[in-house]
Amino acid sequence: MPSVAMHTAAAGMTAAQKLLEVTTGNITRQNVNGDKRQHALFSDTLYQNLQTAGAATSDAGTVTPIGVQIGLGVRLAGTATILEQGALNTTGNTYDVAVQGNGYLQVELPSGGTAYTRDGALSISPEGTIVTKQGYTVIPAVTLPAGAVSVTINESGSVIAEIQGQDTPQEVGQLELATFPNAAGLKREGGNLLTKTVASGEASVGAPGSEGFGTLLQGFLESSNVNPITEVANLIEASRSFELISKAMKSAEEVERTVTQI
Repeated sequence: MPSVAMHTAAAGMTAAQKLLEVTTGNITRQNVNGDKRQHALFSDTLYQNLQTAGAATSDAGTVTPIGVQIGLGVRLAGTATILEQGALNTTGNTYDVAVQGNGYLQVELPSGGTAYTRDGALSISPEGTIVTKQGYTVIPAVTLPAGAVSVTINESGSVIAEIQGQDTPQEVGQLELATFPNAAGLKREGGNLLTKTVASGEASVGAPGSEGFGTLLQGFLESSNVNPITEVANLIEASRSFELISKAMKSAEEVERTVTQI
């Protein structure tokens, strides 16, 4: 039967593998617009209690000041999303918008549900509606009138169009942002889309620039907040942990073999 040390080492190797997987995921997403890096959180598992602290050691009432506990390893407890702002890069594209500060653009899914994104790489559908790069309509829907020759999206989310043959620009729609009590609790769905969960809480919707909401910057996109230097350090940490735990497992195996032969 494998020893406690070998079980513990196996748990440690699994944890090191999970750290490597989280770190690799961050690195591969470093060029994804608006992506937020993840941080692996670990916790200890159960302990083998060989002696309880405070146990009686004599009839005179003396007690042991410390117990005897042997840890049985570590496990991945969660992957925290780091929500800090990514760098803003100019694109010059009319329908690209970066969210500066708090908030997410709202997206209508084909299923009728709502998703949320920090990826402001928007464009126009054949019907003139502002959509994501997947063709999903941005909520609330904004459709440009025929003859629109120039479009401005200001910091407050107002969409203003110059119409051919008209002297005065017209406001044709209003983009809004959604915020959450716990945005780190949003569920990643792929495609730069997030959906709400019980942990995230319900969305609060408002105009960009209003209290508690960020602003929009036309012609810019937010980059990922992944720091390559930090991720390389995490890779080194995971690799060294795996190597050390492998040595511990080998030692435990040798000790177990020796004890069996006695």
